[in-house]
Amino acid sequence: MASLNDTHFDLFGLPPTFAVDPHKLDDAYRTVQAQVHPDRFASAGDTQRRLAMQWATRANEGYQTLRDPLKRARYMLSLRGIDVGAENNTAMEPAFLMQQMEWRENIEDAAAAKNLGALEALFDELRDEERVRFTKLEALIDSHHSDQAASKAVRQLMFIERVAHEIGAQIERLEHS
Repeated sequence: MASLNDTHFDLFGLPPTFAVDPHKLDDAYRTVQAQVHPDRFASAGDTQRRLAMQWATRANEGYQTLRDPLKRARYMLSLRGIDVGAENNTAMEPAFLMQQMEWRENIEDAAAAKNLGALEALFDELRDEERVRFTKLEALIDSHHSDQAASKAVRQLMFIERVAHEIGAQIERLEHS
């Protein structure tokens, strides 16, 4: 068994690459959970139960991080000492800023017009943009030489994810009104 201080990749016996096989991750998670689930230690002493709870929590955290590409990217960069700084680093290239404004205007216009089709098309456009950017992000992260560019790409993807969430909320609102 890995140490509580090992990486999520070590915990699940996976290579530390951006591309994670979801089936292998699921299998590894189930294996770890079967070994450390607190129910297995219900009759054990306090120390063993507490340790089992720590391991189970660690396994859940690792699994949630590795199965989400954006969380995985942030985590991998943090392992290299790179803080994405999404909370305080909002600098973006002008073209991306213009794209952001255009998306937001399109959301507002479609929502005001109650145009569900336009919102769905915009949502699809954002998901396509996200797929392209994740492919580029994978190459940046796995190259180990482009951490700052990867960090910038993560910040942009975080924004795209927020906008997609806003569109989803508008779609849901229109469908239930």
